[in-house]
Amino acid sequence: MIRSLVTALMFAASAAMAAAQESEPPSGSQPELRTDRSGPRELTSRPGNVLVLRGLDKITARTEDFEVRIGETHVFGSLEITARYCRRRPPEETPEIFAFMQIADRRTDGFGSEDESETVFSGWMFGSNPALNPLEHPVYDVWVIDCRA
Repeated sequence: MIRSLVTALMFAASAAMAAAQESEPPSGSQPELRTDRSGPRELTSRPGNVLVLRGLDKITARTEDFEVRIGETHVFGSLEITARYCRRRPPEETPEIFAFMQIADRRTDGFGSEDESETVFSGWMFGSNPALNPLEHPVYDVWVIDCRA
């Protein structure tokens, strides 16, 4: 029984390899981008130039919406927020905003002079689910609102 199972598996594997070789494009041609789930998808959106964020000061309950151009830094309280990349899905797809940013906390030495900044966040944030990869800071919250071209 085990021999027949092994033989059947070997036959199925060789048939799959033969089918794959038949479907390969001729050498020198470019592979087509497929839009089904079996292969790579063509991106239907373009990266944005301006990232719109909302910041919350947990001590004063003050919120502020601010725009950060890609590659530039915005100061919110003691945070320095640098936007590196953002992308927004087109309206015909499931709504989502992706943003890559780096956030540093400017610290002081206790006497008013600024000490070295400490990176408190570096990564992706998602507009539809801010709790997926949040900024963990005792005083401030920051989340993605929009990405504009």
